[in-house]
Amino acid sequence: MADPYTTLGVARGASEKDIKSAYRKLAKELHPDRNKENPKATERFSDVTKAYDLLSDKDQRAKFDRGEIDADGNPAMPFGMGGGYGGGGPRGGGYGGGFGGGGFPGGGRADEGVDLGDLFEGLFGGRGGAGGFSGGMGGGRRPGPPPRGANVSYRLQVSFLDAATRASQRITLGDGKTIDLKLPAGVESGTQMRLSGKGEPGPGGAGDAIVTIEVGPHPFFRRDGDNIRLDLPITLDEAVNGAKVRVPTVEGPVMLTIAPGTSSGKTLRLKEKGFSSKAGGRGDQLVTVQIELPADDADLARRLEGWSDSRALRSKLGV
Repeated sequence: MADPYTTLGVARGASEKDIKSAYRKLAKELHPDRNKENPKATERFSDVTKAYDLLSDKDQRAKFDRGEIDADGNPAMPFGMGGGYGGGGPRGGGYGGGFGGGGFPGGGRADEGVDLGDLFEGLFGGRGGAGGFSGGMGGGRRPGPPPRGANVSYRLQVSFLDAATRASQRITLGDGKTIDLKLPAGVESGTQMRLSGKGEPGPGGAGDAIVTIEVGPHPFFRRDGDNIRLDLPITLDEAVNGAKVRVPTVEGPVMLTIAPGTSSGKTLRLKEKGFSSKAGGRGDQLVTVQIELPADDADLARRLEGWSDSRALRSKLGV
């Protein structure tokens, strides 16, 4: 293997932080999961991992800097001796240097290995996401678990009514299988649902499917938190005399009582006809009454001829 500093692209005096940062960047770029069709990237990933294994171990790095071991962690070969008898010469201390410390190359102990799992936390689906490449590459490090398959993202369009009633949604996954998805309480645009094991297959098991919900608009309902708002047109006689009128809800029409003398802008409440709440329970439907007068109704004009409302309705506005 080439000089580990060169492999990672850092200077010989680089700090541990700089070395770790360089490795993170290269590991993410060269990881086999992202380069399935590029065997050279996989080879380079292996070299980068070996270089990091050596330089992240303080003792190994010091030995390399002093020339006691080579880039592969094997003892240097003074006076032309074979690698199996490393450790000779001025610093060697006799035979067996190549297999000291419990039989691991370079004299390292198995329990002194650096755990690389944290480097892959959040990068490749959890610990061991490096696909086991860190194992057995110097210092007696044990391989991590095999990587899981990649997560797969889906986007699901849900109608306003289905979101409000949490209607079951049938979706088709990438493998052609269909499943019925139950919407969670408080569902809204941007809500994400994780389907465990429904992603791409991998040596360590399948990844997950991540479903992002998009709730469509409605022609006359509006969402207000967990409540639903509706502007309800009524006639003048319904407002003056009172009436029972049919009102749409997300679950079908219901009857609503309009009290005599109801004004435009008055809001009536239909209990638990809104969206399900994340905290439990359900919001309400808020119905705002809007009186609609007919245009150019001669009969109505004749009936109101000579009558006027003498109340000073705008006095509270200062006019």
